Amino acid sequence: MKWLKGIVLLLIANVLIFVTLSITFHVLVNYVLPAFGMDVRGVVNQEDLVWALVIGFGGAFISLAMSKQMARAMLDCYQITKPQNHAEQVIYQTVQETAQRLRISMPEVWVYESPDPNAFATGPTKNNSMVAVSTGLLANLNEQEVRAVLAHEMGHVYNGDMFTTTVLAGLMNTFVYFISRWVYRNLAERNEALAFGVYIGLQVLLSFLAMIPITWFSRRREYGADAFSAKVYGRDAMISALQAIDRWVKRAEIRYTTQDPLATMKISGKSSGVLRLFATHPTIEERVAALQRFA
Repeated sequence: MKWLKGIVLLLIANVLIFVTLSITFHVLVNYVLPAFGMDVRGVVNQEDLVWALVIGFGGAFISLAMSKQMARAMLDCYQITKPQNHAEQVIYQTVQETAQRLRISMPEVWVYESPDPNAFATGPTKNNSMVAVSTGLLANLNEQEVRAVLAHEMGHVYNGDMFTTTVLAGLMNTFVYFISRWVYRNLAERNEALAFGVYIGLQVLLSFLAMIPITWFSRRREYGADAFSAKVYGRDAMISALQAIDRWVKRAEIRYTTQDPLATMKISGKSSGVLRLFATHPTIEERVAALQRFA
């Protein structure tokens, strides 16, 4: 029944967000803006807001609800239910002990084939989640470092980072669709073809810009998960794990003479210039510095 409870909570959150934004929209358009001499009651359509909310949050929450299934479908992976060797025992036992300590349901534990040292957690709720580690993580980190990374991922699970990220993504999607639709509606009366072209262009541009606050939040939550790992196994273990990952990344860059195009989405957080705005992880150096300040 826990999965049903998770779905109900998602629906309640969706409804509450919808009601809050609808009331805010009504008050803003009908009372606040007219008080300042800005009457947009004939220009802004509340029907567009409704559809924007449905599409924006609907898509985000459907993705969250199916996140475990999608992750498994995209990876060459296997689930650990009964550990068969020492490495599997370390992974399973660490997740199990941390879940018991946090008083949450045991997440599914998976290992996936990938040479780069990486790990992730996903799932709609903290009681319906999965934690996965790469074979590269097991090959390049020692036992204590692996435990620290797993504690980091369990920090994401316990803090509900997947859910809050989904809410933020839904909100950003809503604004993208609403603004694009509003521009389209105002241009369509004069030139339907132009309006449609602008609508598609705005969708792409605004979706791209919407990633900036989403990835900013993602970087913030990484520090929180690092702090949780430091509380469980000590900051030195997490620092050592990050440094081991950094050494692998530097070796890989030399070997392939190029940077991984997906590096901004991984633990390494390697990025520079404008790309840093779209990195889901802070750099290793920034995370190590934060852990060194951690008491």
